[in-house]
Amino acid sequence: MDQIELGAVTVTRIKEYYGPVGMTPDAFLPTGPPGTWENTAWHTPDFLDPCTNVVNSAVQSWLLRSEGRTILVDTGAGNHKERPYSPVWSHLNTDFLGELARAGVAPEDVDVVINTHLHVDHVGWNTRLDGRDWVPTFPNATYLMPGADFEFWNPENGHRTLLGRGNQNVFEDSVAPVHRAGLVRLWEGRHRIDAHLVLEAAPGHTPGSSVLTLDSGTDRAVFVGDLLHSPAQIVAPDHNSCFCEDPVEARATRRRVLGWAADHNALVVPAHLGGHGAAEVERSGSAFAIKGWAPFTPYTREEAGA
Repeated sequence: MDQIELGAVTVTRIKEYYGPVGMTPDAFLPTGPPGTWENTAWHTPDFLDPCTNVVNSAVQSWLLRSEGRTILVDTGAGNHKERPYSPVWSHLNTDFLGELARAGVAPEDVDVVINTHLHVDHVGWNTRLDGRDWVPTFPNATYLMPGADFEFWNPENGHRTLLGRGNQNVFEDSVAPVHRAGLVRLWEGRHRIDAHLVLEAAPGHTPGSSVLTLDSGTDRAVFVGDLLHSPAQIVAPDHNSCFCEDPVEARATRRRVLGWAADHNALVVPAHLGGHGAAEVERSGSAFAIKGWAPFTPYTREEAGA
């Protein structure tokens, strides 16, 4: 179990996957300045395999215990999912529920599930396979989903998306079943969960992308989902991943949230960072710098196949 205390909130890191994602830095951040990854020592090996020049990434959930409730931020890729155009996440068979159990949590114990957005690797464990049916993994939870993403990714609405077929089957097997079960609460703009936790819209990566702000005692953190995938986007915040639906809005949102984190000494907690998983940031001219890493135990090179 790998956890920290932020004020009155306990934060536990729950791993699903850590390893190569089949993309080079230039493919992952296609507009990034040359050498950003290769010339920064802390990228290797946690975020980049120097032998293959392939990006290492984590898929993980953040388990929060706050005011007596158990809250899960993002649910990874899931097991047994058919993902013909996202082969890294297709037909996984991970021990994610075992990781939860080792943190002292059964699926029935989860009170709130937060999907920061509705991409393939953020909603997978919303459901599990029961015979031939996809059923809610967390039957007692309220699933908080951004209304804008629910509308955008519903295939019945026929939106053209940058991710295209990379999100194929996701709405049908990981979103619609929990909605049919009456467990989904759609929200817009801002949604307060409790005295310490607030969801806020942070669009750009997807229309409904959101961040979760934690403010408890003297501690602050912001769980940013896919606002950034790599520390490279802290030192070069104007550069998007290849998955951002609205590049202009994504850049503006990233700068706004990183600026808030720097000004409020808040821990920045993305969905996919390997290594220590999260970082404190500070302003550095017109950009930002990493002031320090979170105290989570880094994942190992062996896990990534390095």
